[in-house]
Amino acid sequence: MKRYLIERDIPAVGTFEKEQLRDASRASNNALLQLAPRVQWDHSYIAANKTFCIYLAEDETTIRKHAELSGFPANVISEISTIIDPTTAG
Repeated sequence: MKRYLIERDIPAVGTFEKEQLRDASRASNNALLQLAPRVQWDHSYIAANKTFCIYLAEDETTIRKHAELSGFPANVISEISTIIDPTTAG
């Protein structure tokens, strides 16, 4: 599986209440169940008007299908080629 960063434009997502975030997670999980095992959600970062999601998937087409099923946009999909962190310097 490949690792992807998905940028989603969602107005005011940074102000969502706990229940709204729960409902969003449920919608994503329901789409994941339909596409399993071709895609997995790792985690997401919430900003003011965007989410940045890390997914593992067979291909970009599967990411787009997840977006369609969940009802969330996938405005930018970038395949992650390498991960670095502070230990990379050592």
